[in-house]
Amino acid sequence: MDTYEFEGKTTEEAIAAACRKLHLSQDEMTIEVIEPGSAGIFGLVGGRKAKIRVIPPKEETAEEMIADEKLISEPPEKRNHSSAPDEPDEGDVLVAKESLEKILSLIPIDTTVRAEKSNGRIALSIEGDTSGLLIGRRGRTLDALQYIVNKIVNKALDKRVQVQVDSENYRERRRETLAQMALKMGDKAKKTRKPVATNLLNPHDRRIVHLTLKDDRKLDTRSRGDGILKKVVIIPKR
Repeated sequence: MDTYEFEGKTTEEAIAAACRKLHLSQDEMTIEVIEPGSAGIFGLVGGRKAKIRVIPPKEETAEEMIADEKLISEPPEKRNHSSAPDEPDEGDVLVAKESLEKILSLIPIDTTVRAEKSNGRIALSIEGDTSGLLIGRRGRTLDALQYIVNKIVNKALDKRVQVQVDSENYRERRRETLAQMALKMGDKAKKTRKPVATNLLNPHDRRIVHLTLKDDRKLDTRSRGDGILKKVVIIPKR
């Protein structure tokens, strides 16, 4: 784990120096006060500088994020970066479709499910959710449904396949929105010559941001934070 030490006349000055150097806000860092500092006698004799130790948040490079094909839908206990998901067959698609239909039958909304194999995973599309109830704020309800279906399917099949759940083409609309956001934030970072950060995003959304900017030679992108939700920091290259 990387740690850094900073000094200042006061603890506040040392923290400000850390924020400038590491391009982070105070809330993003773990700060340990080594020496609170002292003004000494009448501010003239025996003064000591404040000293702090800073632990920045964990970082995930764009290359690591892009190489990781596992989406938020995959259960944590199944995540293994050394193995790829199994290729689904038609029977697997039917199991996934029926699993989602059983869940939706408990919700008083008139919907149908369309299922197909796509890019090595099972794609389930919910049709008829005109209210957006099954999508939720920023797709969180959809992500929850996707997580549950993956749990059910992987247990039923006793193998690991990926299932993506979509509704009203939300995933594609979300991708376009994130791509446009990434481009605008990238332009801002280049103009101001300062890093800019997104809100907390799930792995799938972070990957879209990384992919959108990966060919821009004037920018670097890194994921920062702990847990599933992290920020993507867009950094202008010097």
